Amino acid sequence: MEFILVTEQHEPHVALIQLNRPKELNALNLQLMLELRDALAQLDRNPAVKVIIITGNAQAFAAGADIKQMSDKSAIDMLTIDQFTTWDQIRKTKKPIIAAVSGFALGGGCELAMTCDMIIASETAKFGQPEIKIGVMPGAGGTQRLTKAIGKAKAMELVLTGRFISADEALSYKLINKVVPVEMYLFEAFTLAKEIAQMSPIAIQLAKEAVNRSFETHLDEGLQFERKNFYLTFASQDQKEGMQAFIEKRKPNYLGK
Repeated sequence: MEFILVTEQHEPHVALIQLNRPKELNALNLQLMLELRDALAQLDRNPAVKVIIITGNAQAFAAGADIKQMSDKSAIDMLTIDQFTTWDQIRKTKKPIIAAVSGFALGGGCELAMTCDMIIASETAKFGQPEIKIGVMPGAGGTQRLTKAIGKAKAMELVLTGRFISADEALSYKLINKVVPVEMYLFEAFTLAKEIAQMSPIAIQLAKEAVNRSFETHLDEGLQFERKNFYLTFASQDQKEGMQAFIEKRKPNYLGK
């Protein structure tokens, strides 16, 4: 792969995907997005991986879409390219995905971070949807996920002005999980990933599905979905192991079965 780097740590079962176009501030061109899609699909099938981290570098998580690549495209060109297959893959990835963000997370970069399940940010992180400044609008979830995360009024302000917000602002709006010094953001993401990776892979998958379903349904339907997934955990060996380990006051040995 040319524009991403993938590192798998079988212990503690965490995989790191690093966007790797540093000269372009990790701008999301089509090839990078397709490489990301394929890497996520492969890692999701790998039983040795339980949690995935997506990051960039200290200067930029991703400064947006590659404008040079799309500036002369027509509406039909954009429809034919169908660059959103990557976003679909992120949504259907069963394993938790943590975005480790430092520097710019703008436009498509902000949308990419929001599509992940959790966001750890360095104190230098900047989030925003500046598409309005170049005559377009967000197209990969910026109007939808941002609104669900921070509410209509604030999302409308950011989308219509293109203003950037700091990591501290993003934390106050509940867009992200945590802000740490720049030298610690990747370490903090790994710390969170390792904590999650100790849990039952089956329970993690079902719990992630249930949380995500809350954004797509009314409360009654969401509660029914949650209840079904709760019952399903009792069909796993991990549930028996987890409860027996609790009774015996020992650490559980989850096998993902």
